[in-house]
Order: sequence, then C-alpha cells, then structure tokens
Amino acid sequence: MTIAPVQRTASLGSSAWTDARLIMALEEVVEKELNRHLKVAKDWMPHEFIPWSQGRDFDGVLGGEAWSVEQSKVTPLGRVSLVVNLLTEDNLPSYHHEIATMFGREGAWGTWVHRWTAEEGRHGIAIRDFLLATRAVDPNELERARMSHMSEGFESDNAHSMLHSVAYVAFQELATRISHRNTGHHAGDPLCDQLLAKIANDENLHMVFYRNLLKAALEIAPDQAMRAIADVVTNFRMPGHGIPGFERAAAQIAIGGVYNLRIHHDDVLQPVLRHLKVMEVSGLGPDGLRAQDELGVFLGGLDAQATKFDERQAALLARRAARQAAR
Repeated sequence: MTIAPVQRTASLGSSAWTDARLIMALEEVVEKELNRHLKVAKDWMPHEFIPWSQGRDFDGVLGGEAWSVEQSKVTPLGRVSLVVNLLTEDNLPSYHHEIATMFGREGAWGTWVHRWTAEEGRHGIAIRDFLLATRAVDPNELERARMSHMSEGFESDNAHSMLHSVAYVAFQELATRISHRNTGHHAGDPLCDQLLAKIANDENLHMVFYRNLLKAALEIAPDQAMRAIADVVTNFRMPGHGIPGFERAAAQIAIGGVYNLRIHHDDVLQPVLRHLKVMEVSGLGPDGLRAQDELGVFLGGLDAQATKFDERQAALLARRAARQAAR
C-alpha cells in the first residue's frame, strides 16, 4: 500500500515533523527508490570470485599447514584494509537491528531494510571466503578480532533521529564504496580487485537510494534535514571505529591512500552535497540557515586539514622511498 507524502504547509512548523510523521511522508519515495534499485541491481554470486583451488587445510583439528604471511600475494596495506572492511561488514546484525528499529519492518521501508541486509550479507561472506582461501590473513587473529568487535555490538551515533540516520547512511555508503574500491586497487591481487569492485557497486547503489531519500527529505522538512546533514558531516565517523586497533589501522589506510581526509572531503562529502545542492537551498528558517552556515565553515576547515595531510603524506612517502632506494 502506498501512502501519499504529506505536503508541507505554512502551518506545519519543523517541530511537527516527528520521526513517525516523516517516515509516513517518505513512504512513497522509498517505494519509488526501492523499485528503481531492484531494476538496476545486478545479482552476483560471491562463490564465483573465490579461488577455491588455492585453499588448503589450516593447522588445528585437520592437522594442516599453519598460516604465515608469505603464503599470500596480498600487500600489507591490502591486508590491513581488507580486515577493517570485513570486520565492519561483520557487524551487520547490529546494523540491521538499528535500521529495522528506526525505519520499521512493514511496507516499502521494511522491504528495503531486508533487501539491503541481504545484499550487505554477501559482502562479509565473500571477503572472508577470499581471505581464507588465499591465506591472506592469519585466521586465528581474524576470528579473535571478529569475536571482540561483534561482542561490543554497535550503537549508531544517529539513533536519536530518523533524518540523522538517513543523512549518515547517504555519506557512509559512499565512504564504504570508496574504501572497498581503493582497497581492491592496493591489494596486489587482480581477483581481489574484481571482487571488491562488485561489492563497491552494491554500496554505490545503496548510496544512491539514501541520497535520493535525503533529497526528498530536504524538500519536505528543509530545516530539520539541513540540521541533520550539518550534524552528520561535522561529526562523521565510520561504523567500524570500534574495531580493535582501529586507530593504527586507519592511519596505515590513510597514509597508503585507501581512505583519508582528502578522499573523505573530495570523493565522499562533496559529491553528495553537490548533488543535493545543499549550499543553494533557500527558504530556510533560522535553524536551517544556522546549520547551513556551520556546514560551510566546517567544509572550509576540513579542506585546509586535508591539504596539510596531503603535505605530510607526501613527505612521509618520500622518506620511505629514499630509505628503500638506499638499501
């Protein structure tokens, strides 16, 4: 059943837009975007990208060969990034709980929640199968990290607001897409690159769904949506921030060029904000204008920080190259 969107009227102030009202108002948009997604999404088989013939028993119950780092051609940077990406995907049960609780399990919203969960599920399956079949990581350390990370669960920074949740995933899905794609480029294994390209394509389609939903929210409740966008952008952090050793891994990933401030600013934030024409939205009230101004100031500061990072990264990589050449 389609629920027609609630029209914004002069008498409907921003305080009237409760989460429940917004979910009802956006139901028709969700249905439209769901139908578009189902038409363009291409099913793919995770097992087709796993080199099963390379697999062999590990030590332990089957008395196989113990893992050692030289058994895989995956680069050190690729290994670190793959583990972070996989452990992030592993928390899917918690993510599902968060969005199912926020958006509901009925109607178009519920259909999308379950479809999204099903598509995300194959990402963790495929990456883990690839890592184990190719012996790219220490399986014992990987399992300990999985248990530790999942035992902590996940609590969204944006669970207090439906619009904050939509705004967050609009950026986060693109960030995840970029992370997977760049990991593939740096992995040193062509098959890994192909696999992560498939996963990245899924993530990009998820981003488009949420981005278009956020655009509709800007039209319906501009002040609240602008506040949500400003809050999410200025406080953004990846969902895998609770992974053991995340800070160290994130530093390696940043220096290696998989995901860093420059990429975050240029390839994640700016494309979504430009598409939404956030800085051109007019007719905002005092709260919306304040959020819009905060966003502009923050982006300028982030660009400056990214430039400083670029300079430090270039200097560090130059020193590494010099040391390597001197050997």
